[in-house]
Amino acid sequence: MRLYMHYLAIQFKSQMQYRTSFWLLTVGQFFIPFSVFAGLYFMFERFGQVQGWSFYEVALCFAVIHLAFSFSECFSRGFDAFSTLVGSGDFDRLLVRPRTTALQVLGSKFEFTRFGRLLQSCLVLAVALIHLPVAWTAAKAVTMLLMVTSGVMIFTGIFMLAATLCFWTIEGLEIANIFTDGGREMAQYPLNIYQKWVTVFFTFIIPFGCVNYLPMLYILGRADGNGILYMLTPLAGFAFMLPCVLVWQFGVRHYRSTGS
Repeated sequence: MRLYMHYLAIQFKSQMQYRTSFWLLTVGQFFIPFSVFAGLYFMFERFGQVQGWSFYEVALCFAVIHLAFSFSECFSRGFDAFSTLVGSGDFDRLLVRPRTTALQVLGSKFEFTRFGRLLQSCLVLAVALIHLPVAWTAAKAVTMLLMVTSGVMIFTGIFMLAATLCFWTIEGLEIANIFTDGGREMAQYPLNIYQKWVTVFFTFIIPFGCVNYLPMLYILGRADGNGILYMLTPLAGFAFMLPCVLVWQFGVRHYRSTGS
């Protein structure tokens, strides 16, 4: 962790060398998801509800997934930009250092301008929680924390899988955006508004539904059956991370230098 924090400090200092650019990008990142949220607001202004879900309930769903994505984009950007390390041959240098490659790739790039997106998500979350009649308990507070943390794990795992493909393709594949950007857009709504195959895929394969929809039912008091099971569903995000790490290690073992 000391080394990771050192990476953070170096990257932050380097990005603050151009402060005007940094703050303009941060403000821009604040307004990018704001336009999406505005579209969400106007939709509910017109139709009132969607499949029995109110505006503030969907706003809670929106805030959780965007919070998770913002954290992942900020701190896992190294995997998202991994193709540049492979293409330039710089990944070879990481292999001879006495630290794990995953830690070094994580520390190779941070996007602190994503704090603008993070702030916007926090504001939406605050507005949603103020207007929702939730009887808060310690268990529900822990569930909320698990929802965001689990979402970070899922997005980071997808970034890691996409980075692993670069060992064979050299260049990054845009197909990964289907599951990152597409997954974020899909998961900002409750899963039960989609067709059944979508619900199954994003619950048991890429468990976005375990990040917001199922635990949100518990927080809102709409869960059927044992509430503890709904509370623990975010742990699926941590379970999803395990095979992603194993796939990454497999890719590292089979890496052949580009010769750059």
